[in-house]
Amino acid sequence: MFRTLTTALCLAAAVTGAARAETPTSVTIASPWEVASYDPSVAGFAIQKLQIMENLVDADATGALRPGLATEWGASDDGLTWSFTLRDGVMFHDGTPFHADAAVAALTRAWQQPGILQKAPITGIAEQDGKLVITLGSPFTALPAFLAHATTIIPAPASFDADGTPVRFVGTGPFKVTGFTPPQSVSLARNDAYWGVAPRLESATYLASSRAETRALLAESGDADMVFTLDPSGYAHLQHVDEIATSAVPIPRVVALKVNAGHPFFADARARQALSLAVPRAGIAKSITRFPESAAGQLFPPALNEWHSKELAPLDTDLDKARALLAELGWVAGDDGILTRDGERFSILLRTFPDRPELPLIAAALQDTWRELGIELEVSVSSYSEIPAGHQDGSLHVALYARNYGVTPDPVGAVLQDFGAGGGDWGAMGWQNAEAAEAISVIAATADPDLRTASIRKVATILHQELPVIPVVWYQHTVSLNKKLQGVVIDPLQRSYGLSNIYWAD
Repeated sequence: MFRTLTTALCLAAAVTGAARAETPTSVTIASPWEVASYDPSVAGFAIQKLQIMENLVDADATGALRPGLATEWGASDDGLTWSFTLRDGVMFHDGTPFHADAAVAALTRAWQQPGILQKAPITGIAEQDGKLVITLGSPFTALPAFLAHATTIIPAPASFDADGTPVRFVGTGPFKVTGFTPPQSVSLARNDAYWGVAPRLESATYLASSRAETRALLAESGDADMVFTLDPSGYAHLQHVDEIATSAVPIPRVVALKVNAGHPFFADARARQALSLAVPRAGIAKSITRFPESAAGQLFPPALNEWHSKELAPLDTDLDKARALLAELGWVAGDDGILTRDGERFSILLRTFPDRPELPLIAAALQDTWRELGIELEVSVSSYSEIPAGHQDGSLHVALYARNYGVTPDPVGAVLQDFGAGGGDWGAMGWQNAEAAEAISVIAATADPDLRTASIRKVATILHQELPVIPVVWYQHTVSLNKKLQGVVIDPLQRSYGLSNIYWAD
C-alpha cells in the first residue's frame, strides 16, 4: 500500500512540475485527507476547501456569515419559515443554470442523510417564487450557519446518475474538476465562467498523503507548494528551509478522547474523571505537539471566545486522585497491577488513526500512563471510519481523535451534533443529560444574547464535570508555504484553502 501511494504521489508531483514549467499560475496542495467519494455527505469537506462547490451561505475567516449562492435571507415573525433569495446569473460547470430546484434537491438530499441538517428542526424544503424556503417545527436561529456546513454544498443535477448516486463533481465554484484519482488526487482548472471574481491561478492539484513524512518531503522538494497538518519534527525541519515559510494557527479544534459512557466501566462520571486525571496533558503538549500552551484545560479552546470559559478550573493530572476515584467504584489492583472488579479486568481498546500524525503518539503516551493507573489499554491505529462505526454498532470503548468545533461558523452546530439528544458519531456516546440538551436547544433557537450566553456557560460547565468527551490538547494548524505564494490566508475554520485569492509573485 505504501509503495503504491508513494508511486502515485511521485507521478502526480512530476506531472504538476511539468505543468508549472509551462503554466506558472498553478499550485499544488498536500494534506492528509483522502477524497474517496463523489458524495457531498462524505467528501464535502474537501470539495468545499477546494472551492469546487458552494453553499447558499458562506463565512469569512472570523466565522461571520456572508452571502454565497444566496444573496440574502430572513425568517418569518414566528421564526418557523426561512426564505433565501438566490443569486442570479450563476452557472454550473457544465453550463447549466443554477436555480432554486437544484438547491432544493441538494439540500433535501443532505437533510435525508445522517449529518448536520438532521440536527435542525426542519419540516420541509421547497421552492417558492424563485426563492428557497425552509420550514421548521420550532424556531432555529442557527439555520443560516448550518447552511454554511460542508455537507450542504450545492452540486449540479449533472453530478448524479439516473438513480441519484453521485458520480461526478459539478458545482458553481471558481474551480472545476478536470481529473480525479480517488482517493489520492484531484486536478482543478479555473472556472472562467465564475459569477464572482475570477481566480488568478489557472489550475491546481490536490494530493492526499496520510504519511506526515511524505508531506514534509513534498514541501521540501518543492513538489507541493502548500502542505497542511505537519508533524512536529517535519514542521521544525521546514522552518530552516529557505524557500519555505511555516505557520501555526490556533484553531477551534481539540484532540479529545471519546468515551463510551454506556459501557459499565464508564457509566459513572467518576470513571471518566479518573481517565481525565490520568491524561498527561502538559507532557503531551510539550513533547508531542510541541506547543506547550496547547494543553487543554477544558473542551473548548480559546479560539472559541464565546464558548471558552475563564471560570472553569483547568483539568489537571493527578494519578492519586484518579486511583481514589476508581477505588470508590470498586476497582482493586490485581497481582499484575491491573485493576479488577467483580472478576473482570479493566482492559479496554482505544481506537485512533494515523492521518493526524500526533494521534498514535498520544495514544502510546496514554497507554503508558494508564498502565500506571492499572488500566490495560490496547491501541488500534486504523482508518478514522472505525470510530463512527464503533459508535454505531456499540463496540467502541474509547477513541482518540481531533474534533473541529468550527465545522459551522456558529459552534452550536457541532455542539448540537455531538451533545444534543442522542449524541453523535464524533461526540457523546451512551451519555444523556437533559439539562445540557435543553440548554443547547435554547442556544440554537434564541435571539436573546444574554440567554444565549447563560446557556453556553451551562453547557460548558456540564461537559467539564461530566466529561463524555475528555479534552487532551488544543490544536495548532501547521502549514508550510512556498514563500513566493501571495494572497494566502490560513482559514482557522478550515473551510477553504483560499485558492481563489492565491497568486505567484513575479
